[in-house]
Amino acid sequence: MIGRLNHVAIVVGDLEAEATRYRDVLGAAVSEPHALPDHGVRLVFVDLPNTRVELLTPFDKTSPIHAFLAKGGGLHHVCYEVEDIEASRDRLLASGLRVLGDGDPRIGAHGKPVLFLHPKDFAGTLIELQQA
Repeated sequence: MIGRLNHVAIVVGDLEAEATRYRDVLGAAVSEPHALPDHGVRLVFVDLPNTRVELLTPFDKTSPIHAFLAKGGGLHHVCYEVEDIEASRDRLLASGLRVLGDGDPRIGAHGKPVLFLHPKDFAGTLIELQQA
């Protein structure tokens, strides 16, 4: 049986820019970059209370994820919990990021308010915010 989610990996083109966005806009703790040339990647970990998100980028053109990034990188979506969805939305909008739809939270699959952020603002990854 599976246990808790350990991490979700997101392939990005500009590791530093995305790490800054997670740290400065979403308010997450982000590790220092790690180079793993044997695996062909550079990465940072975004620490969350119950899991991690791994942001990774190709070390060079021989990296196994280089072709994935060339096709756009990213993944379908990742859902993050927030304490106050409307305050979070306001902070994101003030930072110049886009909220999909009309910007008003809607009830999601778990019966809680959710918002989706435009994937072009997050390295091609659709982000869902869910009220905790």
